[in-house]
Amino acid sequence: MFGSISRWRLKEGVTEQQVAEFVQQLNADRPASAVALVLLRSASDPRELWVAGAFESRAAYEANSASPEQNARFERIRALMEGAPEWHDGDVLVAAHRDQVSTAV
Repeated sequence: MFGSISRWRLKEGVTEQQVAEFVQQLNADRPASAVALVLLRSASDPRELWVAGAFESRAAYEANSASPEQNARFERIRALMEGAPEWHDGDVLVAAHRDQVSTAV
């Protein structure tokens, strides 16, 4: 698996309704090759969001990143954000969800 963790900052004045729509969009419009998605809101700064996504492989991640569909997703989300996100890409070593654990080693 391969994935990314990104740090985003909401624009001043973004409403809770807009955040709820953003969350709904992330949940409803996931790429087929995505195997995990986590969205965190900072406990100390409600305008700071962290998004972690994992894909079946690095090739799947790169294909998704280059797709027009992902560009459209990004642009819709980007409209709510202040500046560009901070990206950190890498190999996923462990992905766990209650009864299911996936490991690369």
